[in-house]
Amino acid sequence: MQTNYQILWNQCLDVIKDIVPEAAFKTWFKPIIPLSYENSKFTIQVPSQFFYEYLEEKYVNVLKVTIDRIMGGGTVLNYRVMVDKTTGGTVDYPAESGSVTVKKIVPKDANKAPGPFVQPVAQDLDSQLNPKYNFDNYFEGKSNRFVRVAGESVTQNPGRTTFNPLFIYGPSGVGKTHLCHAIGTRIRELYPEKKVLYVSSHLFRVQFTDAIRKNAINDFLYFYQNLDVLILDDIQEMIGMDKTQMTFFHIFNHLHHLNKQLILTCDKPPVDMQGMEERLITRLKWGLIAELSRPDPELRKKILKSKVSHDGISISDEVIDFIADNVTENIRDLEGVLVSLMANSVINNREIDMALAKRVISQAIRLEKKQISIQMILEVVCTCLNLELSAVQTHSRKREIVQARQLTMYLSKKYTNCSLSHIGKVVGKRDHSTVLHACRTIKDQLEIDRALHAIVEEIETKLKN
Repeated sequence: MQTNYQILWNQCLDVIKDIVPEAAFKTWFKPIIPLSYENSKFTIQVPSQFFYEYLEEKYVNVLKVTIDRIMGGGTVLNYRVMVDKTTGGTVDYPAESGSVTVKKIVPKDANKAPGPFVQPVAQDLDSQLNPKYNFDNYFEGKSNRFVRVAGESVTQNPGRTTFNPLFIYGPSGVGKTHLCHAIGTRIRELYPEKKVLYVSSHLFRVQFTDAIRKNAINDFLYFYQNLDVLILDDIQEMIGMDKTQMTFFHIFNHLHHLNKQLILTCDKPPVDMQGMEERLITRLKWGLIAELSRPDPELRKKILKSKVSHDGISISDEVIDFIADNVTENIRDLEGVLVSLMANSVINNREIDMALAKRVISQAIRLEKKQISIQMILEVVCTCLNLELSAVQTHSRKREIVQARQLTMYLSKKYTNCSLSHIGKVVGKRDHSTVLHACRTIKDQLEIDRALHAIVEEIETKLKN
């Protein structure tokens, strides 16, 4: 006889089965075991840490919508992650959306510093790499082509190129972590004998603190200095941590001297890292500094179409274009919108049309009013005038390129709060007087040139929609 919580979970499965593809349902939902439902707290057991993280990344919105529908709002979802036989206390994580709160049971030694009096061999070292993030699904566009090529070059001869360290910076959600895992995974495929480690700066700091507490700093250093490839994510988290920086400084020097590969990510370039040791900043500049900017329009469409095809969703090109034109900041938002569209479509029994897309975008990522940026204006201007983005940044005096620059400057002054100096810096590295001249020129031409007036109206319509 089934218990109440088993019946409720089976009802959830019936809903989820209609939302996700059959293969995904069998892989990610069938293995879940319901454990209890008491005082509005529903506990489920998942097989592993990776399983939990994948559910949170790909299907948190599906779980949230389904649980709210079957059990009512306010239900707290507890995950029991069966990592190993020894478990410790719980760690609370804020819900990714709505009323679902996540609690994860973790092993006692989850943040233990590597115990490295015994030098790990490549086969025994847990690289912490996620093989699902690889070059095959790291889609290329104008915004990431340079960084991708640099990353692939590093994989061919790690530690022996001028790209050491490889310093990748850019805002959150643009694919820095995906690229790091892809580089590390490819290196392990090509050089299985090499010891490769991916670690976040947060975990590095936790391990360092743990090593101090246990009087095991030498062990800590020994472990890290015997790696062949060190991938350190989000190094900005070391800002203000003087002792952690000093320790990493010594590790960096040792590895670099031995021609070991260092790959680092940050949300800003080294020159803007206030609170970081100057001599460490100097070393971060030794290799290649590569910017990973937000995805360009074609890349956003490529990512959307790939995920739509993979998940078996039916979405028109018009809706895909609308999502790509409005969800512009990062890749995570694109994925979140698709999950929300899928859940809304199935639960509300309606097709994914433009009206649904507009509602989901405004609710799921809170884009009730699109923030217009200089870069966005530049992209729309170039699209309407059929020009390459890079052409506007040149010193070309061709009429159409000059007009594109002037239109971008004029509209940037109209729709953003940026100073004339900043607009000029972004658009072709001009000074504020050039921007002022461009604004006056376009304003004067609009009064007499109907064709230009129509172009501006088209650009403004695309910016507002």
